[in-house]
Amino acid sequence: MIILYVLAAAVGLGVLLLGNNVRVVKQFERGVVFRFGRLQTGVRGPGLTLLVPIADRLEKVNMQIITMPVPAQDGITRDNVTVRVDAVIYFNVADPVRVVVDVQDYVSAIGQVAQTSLRSIIGKSDLDDLLCNREGLNQGLELMIDSPAVGWGVHIDRVEIKDVVLPDSMKRSIARQAEAERERRARVITADGELQASEKLAQAAETMAVHPAALQLRLLETVVEVAAEKNSTLVLPFPVELLRFLERATPQASRSRDDEAAMPSASAAASKSEMSKLDPPQIPDDARGLEVDTRIAGR
Repeated sequence: MIILYVLAAAVGLGVLLLGNNVRVVKQFERGVVFRFGRLQTGVRGPGLTLLVPIADRLEKVNMQIITMPVPAQDGITRDNVTVRVDAVIYFNVADPVRVVVDVQDYVSAIGQVAQTSLRSIIGKSDLDDLLCNREGLNQGLELMIDSPAVGWGVHIDRVEIKDVVLPDSMKRSIARQAEAERERRARVITADGELQASEKLAQAAETMAVHPAALQLRLLETVVEVAAEKNSTLVLPFPVELLRFLERATPQASRSRDDEAAMPSASAAASKSEMSKLDPPQIPDDARGLEVDTRIAGR
């Protein structure tokens, strides 16, 4: 009876020890075994893993891609503009042994390297690069982070700059610059349109000069277009040749009117000159030179 109790206790102890030394490694994990503190060469794959009681210790390493946001970093660009930039990193473990042995906390280490690299890339770049050349900056930032991460057994999958925060004054300056650029383009387009229209009008004028009937047809077409609308506009076509005739006849009529107006003034001047040439009446100094009737009247 005592033997049965001893056997039962031994079996129970064996099951307990077996349960404590049998581990399950998941599909996305890898196991690193330390035996009495010494690293074992083999990496345990997914499934059941048996460990030596008391001697072995298993470290599980997650092989999935980790997404880690990089806190926003304040910096000054190469063209002396203060910006605030944040990013995100995607990385995974490439070598479980190095991750466990060479670095204490690889996630924290990657985060610190990412922050310093982001500050460095801000100082080396211009504002236009941060706003327009995101792909080039992402590749440069990935290389800067991947250089120390390779020695830790970590692979940097990709790095993305999420947002670039500018000061309010810089936003207003960029808005004014964009508005001026749009206005310049609008003026250039308008000038090009006027140039093309003038060239076409010059060609049309040459054609109408060669074929005068084309001008009449164009005039009739304009009359039809105006008459098609419901309005009270009255259009009277006036031949251009008549205008030219009136223009040639107008100076001759004005000269004849000027000549007619100048003739009365000349006659009046002539009469005045003749009157000025008449001798004034002579008055005798002695009364004896008067006539008889004048003397009688004087008495």
